[in-house]
Amino acid sequence: MIKVVTDSVASLPKELIEEDNIEVVSLFLNENGHEHVDATMDLDDFYTRIYDMADNPPTSSQPSQSTLEELFESFAKAGDEVLGIWISTGLSGAFDGVLRAARSVESRNINFKYCMIDSSSCGFDEAFPVLEGARAVREGKTLAEAAQTVLEAIKSTRFLFTPESLTFLKKGGRIGGVAALLGNLIKLAPVLTVVDGTPEPMAKVRTRKKALIKIQEILEHDIETCGGLKDLVVHYIGDKTPAVEWAKEFFEPFLKREVRVIPVSPVVGLHVGPAVGISYICNKPLEGKITGDLSSLAVAN
Repeated sequence: MIKVVTDSVASLPKELIEEDNIEVVSLFLNENGHEHVDATMDLDDFYTRIYDMADNPPTSSQPSQSTLEELFESFAKAGDEVLGIWISTGLSGAFDGVLRAARSVESRNINFKYCMIDSSSCGFDEAFPVLEGARAVREGKTLAEAAQTVLEAIKSTRFLFTPESLTFLKKGGRIGGVAALLGNLIKLAPVLTVVDGTPEPMAKVRTRKKALIKIQEILEHDIETCGGLKDLVVHYIGDKTPAVEWAKEFFEPFLKREVRVIPVSPVVGLHVGPAVGISYICNKPLEGKITGDLSSLAVAN
């Protein structure tokens, strides 16, 4: 059997985790000496309070080596193979820990087969490849075939978001100080995306309303040029209301169906701050998502 494993940063709802039999390894959030389990914490409570955290944002931490080894060891002992899809190495060091744990278990279990993949993103930009991998496993694909499906999916997804301010990104070192200062001074409302695993600006406009319109325009262009849309979710950090309204006012009429509104993992939220955005997957690769060698994202035994 092939076990599909990911981390809590993929932001998968409980029903999808259960439906697709996905194993989720949690990261952690450390707030004023209290450790939250990212996968099970009270998101509504945390995102209500995030507006007061700009001056002293929480920190995040990875799963322990022993936790990862114990999980992989249980799969190895059962004769299972592992398909793992993980948060970008450009955003977290978790993938390095995953590889150390897998190799340690491999040294004790010579028949242990795995493929660990750097998703090059987070949120549903990470989750869509996880779900594609789970589907491939259900269809009876081999580990190598399912891994290739995941890699193709990584090229075909995009995460677009616009933060209310650049303060959290500046505090977390995700953008340069000068860029953050200028952005706040002249009230820029940037549209950000993830390219090769790290946040990059995709557009700069003057107002939040224009940023939302720009996101819609980029989506429409991608749908038109990349073989149509497979799926989309609306993401939020902080207050859920703007994301729900955006889904009802634009995405549901545009797509002619109900659209999921899903909070991004707090481990991501603490670095971005209050924001809204979308993640989506198209039928063909998206321009500029991955510019390097796709195969280098996967480590297999």
